Amino acid sequence: MDSHIEKVLWTQDQISRRVTELAAQITHDFNSVSPPPVVVGVATGAFLFLADLVRNIHLPISVDFIRAESYGSGTLSSGAPVLSLDSKLDVKDKHVEDIVDTGTTLSSLIANLVSKGASSVSVCTLLDKPARRKIQVELVGEGKFYRGFECPDYFVVGYGMDFAELYRNLPYVGVLKPECYK
Repeated sequence: MDSHIEKVLWTQDQISRRVTELAAQITHDFNSVSPPPVVVGVATGAFLFLADLVRNIHLPISVDFIRAESYGSGTLSSGAPVLSLDSKLDVKDKHVEDIVDTGTTLSSLIANLVSKGASSVSVCTLLDKPARRKIQVELVGEGKFYRGFECPDYFVVGYGMDFAELYRNLPYVGVLKPECYK
C-alpha cells in the first residue's frame, strides 16, 4: 500500500503529538462544563482519530458515532450528505464535540445535533481544508473549533480516511497517487 502513496503529509508521530495537544486543549476548555460533553465521531473516517483523541481527554465524556456519507467511492463530495446512522445518545442540553475529517458535511451534521437539542456544538477535525470550503460553518452556543492540521488540496488517505474503503489502516496521512483512483 505504501507504493500507492505519492507523499506522506503527516507521520504517525506527528499525528500522535497533535492529537495529544488537541485532547489537552479540549480537557482544559471543558474542564468545568456540566453535564459532561458528548463526543460524536463521524464513522468511519474518524474512528482512529476519535479513539486516540478520547483516550487523551481527561474528563468524563460520552462517546457515540454517526454515519454521514458524501463521497461514496469517489474523490469528490457529492455535496448532499446522507445521514445513514444517527447518534443513539441523548444530546439534549449537552455540549457536543463533533469530529469530522473534512468540512463538506459539517453543516448538515451540526443542524442534526441542534435539532436534537444540543446546547453547544464544537468541532474537532484532524484535517481542515479551507481551500475547499463552500459553506461557512456556524458553531452553536459556546462551541469551539479545534484543528489538527491545515491540509493542502490533495486527496489524502490513511489514519482512518479512505478511498473506496481502502487505506484506512495506514498509520500516517498521505496523498494517494492519482493513478490509484482514476
